[in-house]
Amino acid sequence: MADGSLKPNVLICGGVNTYSRALAAFLVPLEGEPLVSVSLFQLSFVHAGVLRPLQHLRIVDKYSVVPATTYLGAEFPKVLAKPQVDYKQANLTVPSIVHSIFDPPEGKGPYDYVFDLTGEVRHDRTEMILINTTCNVARMLGQEAAERKVKAYVRFTLPFYETTSKGTHDEKDDPKPDGTIGIWWHETLRMLAAIEDLNLVILRVGFVYGPYVEFGDITSAITVSSVYGYLKKPMKSVWSPGKNPTNTLHVEDLAGAAWASAQWIARLGRKEADILAGESIIFRNDKSKVSQVEGMPPHDKKLIAPLFNLVDDSNSTLLSVGQTVTSFFGTTFDFFNLGERTMYKFMDDAVEDINEHHVGGWTQMIQSSNPPIPNTPLSAYMDKYALEKHIVAFSNTKIKEVIGYNLKRPQFNHDGIKEIVDKWKEEGSWPIL
Repeated sequence: MADGSLKPNVLICGGVNTYSRALAAFLVPLEGEPLVSVSLFQLSFVHAGVLRPLQHLRIVDKYSVVPATTYLGAEFPKVLAKPQVDYKQANLTVPSIVHSIFDPPEGKGPYDYVFDLTGEVRHDRTEMILINTTCNVARMLGQEAAERKVKAYVRFTLPFYETTSKGTHDEKDDPKPDGTIGIWWHETLRMLAAIEDLNLVILRVGFVYGPYVEFGDITSAITVSSVYGYLKKPMKSVWSPGKNPTNTLHVEDLAGAAWASAQWIARLGRKEADILAGESIIFRNDKSKVSQVEGMPPHDKKLIAPLFNLVDDSNSTLLSVGQTVTSFFGTTFDFFNLGERTMYKFMDDAVEDINEHHVGGWTQMIQSSNPPIPNTPLSAYMDKYALEKHIVAFSNTKIKEVIGYNLKRPQFNHDGIKEIVDKWKEEGSWPIL
């Protein structure tokens, strides 16, 4: 630890456009000391020096924060103003820059924990872009972290998978990567698992939502359902009302579980962590890519790494999420009939036709707001991916039993939606009608 103290130095890489802001706010809260809360499994760590306050936090991403080139939310700039926090705008596809960000500020010790939220999240990106900005970036970060003997390296992988509606949905399941983006996010896990002496923990998350999270399907569902509440019409889905799991996760639990996972592996080390929580990271790619992509492990190499699913207890489905968001705004969730569903699935311009129903309504809401809304990061437009059916069902039993993490926000409900909307209203991003 730095200067012989018990305070860890933390490095967050990427994710300012997704969840890094919430993680930073968890580590360095606006009120009070930057301390983590004690759970039962942590009590035994206190005297061993594992439970400790944060000393220094560095956040690195490609975005500028002054002026902002991506949405930051009302609270993140205040976090950045804290004396413990250092933000660096950097291109992490450059090896020399990856090396340099691990050099701490003068007077600070080396980084103890690294949280890796890097990776391209746009589904329209080419395979080459995904390899360069997702796989290569994470591989270089992991290699540097291993060389620097970082005590914990926590990698988030987003729900770019298609699971089945049946089965245990535990970490031993082998879900199919969803499209090109899913293939290369999954391959990133294999590359990291292959790095010797990397104290790696993989968190495989569900659909994340929460205050100031403008990214993702749940935020889209909240925004669009508000439009149908405003229009006093039911919100309809183009998919049938089957099971269709879409497991959810509050961003506060993403942050809390990440911190608990870092503490867990920092105490154990990779070898012991693999014994307790290691899972095979199965090859899910084209074998010809192995010789074409730098750092890609052989297709038949057995790779083990600690892997945990991270979702709440809601067992959320397309139906339950739809009913929860629409009922909050005083409307209902319904489904198009079979003929309508079939028509939309085969229409080339289906996306635009469907969006026509609610984008205009959102514009009306923004224009009618008092006070006015000059700018908002939120949109009622749903792209092709958002309108497709995604089945994501994960069991969260393992992270509870092995790490001992207790969910702070176990249910997706009206209280959570109200908190989100109220904060957006307060910052001037949500219409007040």
